[in-house]
Amino acid sequence: MDDQKLVAVATYPNKIDAELAQGALEAADIDALVSADDAGGQQPGLWVGKGVRVLVRAEDAERAKEILGGSS
Repeated sequence: MDDQKLVAVATYPNKIDAELAQGALEAADIDALVSADDAGGQQPGLWVGKGVRVLVRAEDAERAKEILGGSS
């Protein structure tokens, strides 16, 4: 995703839900990343209570939120 500004468009309670959202966005031709504060997978419990975020380019944020149904 180059050096463009990324914004969170949704937060989910677990990585599975976030990855499903990522797939929905990518099916709509929107590049998306899943971001969880889990020390690169070494400490998966670190993100608990913070949620797992789905990030997109700032210019895609509005459309991404529409696709995800406004979930956050």
